[in-house]
Amino acid sequence: MSDTRSLRDAAWLHTDATARVLGLLNANGEEARVVGGAVRNALFGLPVGDIDIATTALPDEVIRRAKSAHIKSVPTGIEHGTVTLVIDSQPFEVTTLREDIETFGRKAKVAFGRDWTRDARRRDFTINGLSLTPDGIVHDAVGGLADIDARRVRFIGDPSQRIAEDYLRILRFFRIHAAYGEGAPDAAGYAACIAGRAGLAELSAERIRMEMLKLVVAEGAAAALVTMDDAGLLLRLTAGVVYHGAFSGMIAAERALGLDADPVRRIGALTVAVTEDAKRLSLRWRLSNVETKRLDSMGHRWWRLAGMDEQVARTRLYRLGAERYRERIMLAWARAGRCSASPRWAELATLPDRWTPPSFPLKAADFIARGIAEGPALGHVLALAEDAWLALQFPRDEAALKQIADETVARFARDHRL
Repeated sequence: MSDTRSLRDAAWLHTDATARVLGLLNANGEEARVVGGAVRNALFGLPVGDIDIATTALPDEVIRRAKSAHIKSVPTGIEHGTVTLVIDSQPFEVTTLREDIETFGRKAKVAFGRDWTRDARRRDFTINGLSLTPDGIVHDAVGGLADIDARRVRFIGDPSQRIAEDYLRILRFFRIHAAYGEGAPDAAGYAACIAGRAGLAELSAERIRMEMLKLVVAEGAAAALVTMDDAGLLLRLTAGVVYHGAFSGMIAAERALGLDADPVRRIGALTVAVTEDAKRLSLRWRLSNVETKRLDSMGHRWWRLAGMDEQVARTRLYRLGAERYRERIMLAWARAGRCSASPRWAELATLPDRWTPPSFPLKAADFIARGIAEGPALGHVLALAEDAWLALQFPRDEAALKQIADETVARFARDHRL
């Protein structure tokens, strides 16, 4: 490609760790370049995270050179030519160039290579197919620079072929577009995703989960999800109804509260109306126990939170804890439709910032001293006393607590004819 670009002033390219890795691999007839997301993000003016490196050196040579330079190497994907080098606790994923030497259907016979153009053409999207030499020059063999300027996400080569190589690329197409693209998705890529959507059934739950958690927090996630739904993709992924209005409402609630985008919270808004939805999605995507519990809590009778007064809200906060209380409120807020503009929602959601629930002051000893034996009865009496304490709005004075304890024991004795 005739278009060239320079990143020679990028500070991350000249750190000691990056310079050491590139210097190590750019010597004695071998070449190394930064590839992938680091180059893409730098050109978009976005923060650079992980720095991935491609090299003509074979994996054994990468390991040998690292050892001679006293750099830690980890064969994280040695069968695919990937070795991770660690310098000053910073990992660099180093992968030997590859090329297809024979293709047939969905399979390809791959060998290590030395051709940068062939390696670039094996990648998924043009904006991910750029490479950067240590002097800061960006090399483009696939038209990625023009697509960065246009904020356009395109598959490299034939979109259907790229998708058939890995059906996860359907989800990546929408996720990358949501993060970097503008306007409607590339038409050829979109059509190929629709044509290949049956292949989503071949993906593992873990890979779908990981991609969706990234997609829902992208800047253009709301529009991308609508487009995916129009293409018949979301139903295949969730096996249930999706709620685009609630998803947009959750984004608005996060922004109103000054909160960072949270993937679980957003997935809850998109997919969970009742607790059964959380259980279904957990099984389908193999969510972690923590993620499942959060979604289950969000979906538990969220509709009862609208119109709460301060007393009821404090009781809910005490029962749920700050985070689960806030997330359930936010789901109700996101689903409030026309009523979502009410300032009361923000007041309810920020209650944990203004008020910390006290601990229940009565203890088991208080009831044992009143003749309640240890065991199930004691636990029942404690629960009754806690309910009474909450109904009186968390009293702390000794007289009120004594009255609660005495009346609870009397009630329990009456009910159980003690």
